[in-house]
Amino acid sequence: MMEYRLLENSDLSVSVITFGAWAAGGWMWGSTDRNDAIEAIRAAYDLGVTSIDTAPIYGQGTSEEIVGEAIKDFRRDEVQLLTKFGMRWDFAEGAFAFHSKNNQEEAIEIYKFAGKDSVIYECEQSLKRLGTDYIDLYQIHWPDSTTPLDETFEAVGRLIEQGKVRYAGVCNYDAKLMEEAGRTLNLVSNQIPFSMVNRGVEEETIPYCIKQNKAVLAYSPLERGLLTGKIHPGYSFKSGDHRANLPHFQPDFIDRTNILLERIKPLADDKGVTLSQLVLRWTVERPGITIALAGARNAQQAVENAKSMNINLTDDEIEFVNAVVDAF
Repeated sequence: MMEYRLLENSDLSVSVITFGAWAAGGWMWGSTDRNDAIEAIRAAYDLGVTSIDTAPIYGQGTSEEIVGEAIKDFRRDEVQLLTKFGMRWDFAEGAFAFHSKNNQEEAIEIYKFAGKDSVIYECEQSLKRLGTDYIDLYQIHWPDSTTPLDETFEAVGRLIEQGKVRYAGVCNYDAKLMEEAGRTLNLVSNQIPFSMVNRGVEEETIPYCIKQNKAVLAYSPLERGLLTGKIHPGYSFKSGDHRANLPHFQPDFIDRTNILLERIKPLADDKGVTLSQLVLRWTVERPGITIALAGARNAQQAVENAKSMNINLTDDEIEFVNAVVDAF
């Protein structure tokens, strides 16, 4: 059964497995099949995944359009739309982030920018693509070093007053930035990377969120597919797949990760579940983690992710997995 958790300081209840729609947009994942992505979202919804996380930058609007298409027949109050702002590819302003290519293989430049007018413009565009008149959780995608925090969050505050946004969150913020931004606007959440092999946020950011009653939305809990057990040294990625050059996808790191996975595989086998499902269940049992964002490119993956919540782990089993992860 799917579980739901309330984001503290809000009345927003989200599914513990939230559909992460980055790969659905194709960008940086070696293209996407639009129909497969729509089916994935609908299949997840049928199993209680009511929350969907997307962003304009994912496919330069493609992911949000796919989400809008997928939910058009759902009752709007039964789905929670989480999207973002602050990464522009359509004009050069703010802090340069990186060079990339769009889904048509054309060169683009990405900028982190969250000036007032830009935030309001981005919100209007997202509402159109999503086919809705409000966003449940509006999150800044990355810190923008070129805009004062109060300017950015006053703009989000205005969107909340207008009813276009229900709640505000941040992504990739450390404790210090969260505290500073929180002086302007009540922030309910921080979306940060967290996985068995990437736990840096447990040092400072998660303890801060626990203390301040902020929800933690863990992204890349399967470390972009690395923790599925399907990646091996020499794995060949499609053209345009960003993972090929990441440190976590180099042979040494893949080998180390697969040793970790071999150690927990007997537990997955015993439960009759996949490694991915065990990893997702463990993730949402971690102190401070509110939900896990799990991406899927097709219905089968989406169903597998949703069913991870059917697993029951005893305290002893969680301790066993913790010990293996700590040893890593």
